[in-house]
Amino acid sequence: MDHDHEKAELDVGEVERQKTYQSDVVDDDVDEQEGKRIIWRIDRRLVVLVGVLYCISLMDRTNLSAAAVAGMDEELELTGDRYSVVTLLFFVTYMIFQPPSTVIIRKVGPRIFLSTITLSWGAVMIGFGFSPSYQVLLALRLLLGVFEAGYFPGCVYLLSTWFTRYEIGRRYSVFYLLGSAASACSGILAFGLMQMDGLAGISGWRWIFIMEGVITCLLASLGYWLLVDFPDSKRKSWRFLNDRERAWVVRRVDADRGDVVVPKFHLGSFLKGGMDWRVWAYGLIAFCTNTLTYSLAYFLPLILYTNLGFSRGASLCLIAPPYAFAGIYLYLIGWAGDHFRLRGPIIVLNMVVALIGLPILGWHPSNGVRYFGAFLVTAGANANVPGSLAYQANNIRGQWKRAFTSASWVGFASLGGIAGSLVFRSQDAATGYRPGLYACIACCLFAILLVGVVDLSFYIDNKKADRGEKQLETSHEEYQPNFRYTY
Repeated sequence: MDHDHEKAELDVGEVERQKTYQSDVVDDDVDEQEGKRIIWRIDRRLVVLVGVLYCISLMDRTNLSAAAVAGMDEELELTGDRYSVVTLLFFVTYMIFQPPSTVIIRKVGPRIFLSTITLSWGAVMIGFGFSPSYQVLLALRLLLGVFEAGYFPGCVYLLSTWFTRYEIGRRYSVFYLLGSAASACSGILAFGLMQMDGLAGISGWRWIFIMEGVITCLLASLGYWLLVDFPDSKRKSWRFLNDRERAWVVRRVDADRGDVVVPKFHLGSFLKGGMDWRVWAYGLIAFCTNTLTYSLAYFLPLILYTNLGFSRGASLCLIAPPYAFAGIYLYLIGWAGDHFRLRGPIIVLNMVVALIGLPILGWHPSNGVRYFGAFLVTAGANANVPGSLAYQANNIRGQWKRAFTSASWVGFASLGGIAGSLVFRSQDAATGYRPGLYACIACCLFAILLVGVVDLSFYIDNKKADRGEKQLETSHEEYQPNFRYTY
């Protein structure tokens, strides 16, 4: 096995001696055209693959709404608050098992870690299709949370080590764009699988879980061969970059933010990231964002079915257009954020788009116009997932602080998932789910306030750094004079 710790890292001493503080320029034998080809290979292999697997992850955790519309509620007697309890229990274990994931992925490597947990949750998904009772469904949701917990923070951390600060926003957008594709296609796929109702004596909603679980296991096997390691690792990746090309990636990332060297792990160093109050602000923004995204994922089909009056099949298929629109929107807004080097204003813009859509979805008398509101809410909410990830990734330095911040971001996002599981209650259907809409509006306003406070602190600290009065982000790494916070 290639997991020995002493083999885990490249010799980066030469990298440190040749370090430059110019943001995107590295003086070596890789010219501009070859550099572009290397970045394209990373995009094609790493970003696309982790995005496809995240697509499956989102589909597997949010297909409860499709199964509920397809008859699971009646067969397993999910009356009262039982459906909400089933959705939120996933986040209990999901949140508990996230913090160590960014440490584990460094130790064992992304290829082994990510493919193993993907295979495991695929097996659990197949088990969902054979659930005989509400109690077994609860147990499987808890187990699903254990295995899925490490995937998202592991991928966010892995991607951040391959790209510079003003490249990562678009990559996070593509990564999450594929997740939006999952949400767009999941309803149509579920509708198709529902047609297997009665085959082998198995209900249609059960086939949704079984077949999607099989697809997950197959993709996990593909991931075992194609996933790549950290750029500074000596572990080999099958038919990927050679040592010279990976060393170039290490040098350019180090020139951008000066934190390529991975210090030896100490729990104190890892937890020290929590002493920066902005880390918790990033987490609260993640909470607000994911309250919106998960409430849509779990309840939009039910809102379309029970409140807007669409049929079962139409409700499952009509979730596709809003998510397709969201995918286009979030890629364009991610490109704009990288191009203009903006982070905070992008988050505010997305929240404003969601704020426009929420009252339309909740209060307009025409069902067609209310459906249009779902487009705006879905676009604004989902675009802020990669937007808020890029916001925190651009404004921290240090490998273990980066790992801590990634884990804490996803932890708060999980709390948002719990909130999103509860804000739209079945007893509020008669009112048009207005209490849930009020909660989502409050989250949008709170996120805008947080960004304003954080950006103001960035402005003040950047001015102090310009005057030589303060050194930025030096608690984990050596001083880098060019580093400035990104608004």
